[in-house]
Amino acid sequence: MSRLLEKPNIAMSIKSTGSQLSSTVATTAAGTPPSSDVGDADTLRTHSAATATVSAAEVANTTPAITVTPIRQKIDQVVISLVSGAAAGALAKTVIAPLDRTKINFQIRNDIPFSFGASLRYLQNTYEKEGVLALWRGNSATMARIVPYAAIQFTAHEQWRRILHVDKDGSNTKGRRFLAGSLAGITSQSLTYPLDLARARMAVTDRYTGYRTLRQVFTNIWVEEGPRTLYRGYWATVLGVIPYAGTSFFTYETLKREYYEMVGSNKHNTLVSLVFGAAAGAAGQTASYPLDIVRRRMQTMRVNTANGDRYPTILETLVKIYREEGIKNGFYKGLSMNWIKGPIAVGISFSTYDLIKAWLMELSHLKRGRVEQ
Repeated sequence: MSRLLEKPNIAMSIKSTGSQLSSTVATTAAGTPPSSDVGDADTLRTHSAATATVSAAEVANTTPAITVTPIRQKIDQVVISLVSGAAAGALAKTVIAPLDRTKINFQIRNDIPFSFGASLRYLQNTYEKEGVLALWRGNSATMARIVPYAAIQFTAHEQWRRILHVDKDGSNTKGRRFLAGSLAGITSQSLTYPLDLARARMAVTDRYTGYRTLRQVFTNIWVEEGPRTLYRGYWATVLGVIPYAGTSFFTYETLKREYYEMVGSNKHNTLVSLVFGAAAGAAGQTASYPLDIVRRRMQTMRVNTANGDRYPTILETLVKIYREEGIKNGFYKGLSMNWIKGPIAVGISFSTYDLIKAWLMELSHLKRGRVEQ
């Protein structure tokens, strides 16, 4: 009898245990740990977080890292040099365009002596007859030439410095410094010379009797004078650019080197670069000016028909100028004008190049840092 009475208790115990198990399973499925096992729930959450961390680490490790190769870095440096050089050259030549046109007009004529008064009268007459924009006549040809010329020159200078190991590891290689500048000038001048000739032709003619567009210059020269004319005066230009570019780059780099050693910092200073560039421009212009006279006479021989002079070769041009005009009034005619415009142009060019290059290099480093992250 007592055994029979114990059976309902067993049934009730099984039923109660089943109810508790069902409740526990339901609670766990709903995302809430059972109140009786809080420690186990914390362990479960910790394990889940660790699993998620490991999974994220595995994903990060399996994702390929984006790195910048040395070739990409060199390409970036070349592009930065090209852009900086083009902008520097364009700004410098635009600023001194009226003075440049005045100088060329005095260079190619032997019947008018040069003076500051005569230069001012020329500028005034040009303004009164043709307007203010006439002072920048030929500047489109100048831009078409100077943008690629300056871009190539500055970029070539960087590459020649690397090839010749200029001032490598703190050494003071003055001869290589001069050679790198000369080779940079030859490289850029050789690739853009026809544009220089076209610019000179447009500068010495007016819009009524001369060339109206840059395209017309090339077309007329090709048809009437032959394609070889596009390189008339080339060797005089090369002979002139060797001392000009070599002296300019050598002077600028040397002054910067001495200044940085004196102040103990390589931080860029625009005003200092402008002053050093002006000094470099004055030195370069003085060293190469006689050959600049020869170059202009040969380039504009066909259009400068007022005197009927002919300048077929470098030697004949040198002899003719010396006999008829002498050294001071012939080979250095207009040099004082160049001492004004040359330092301004070269100072602006060098300082602008360094400034823009520093900006672009900083932007490139920031971009590279974001990519590598």
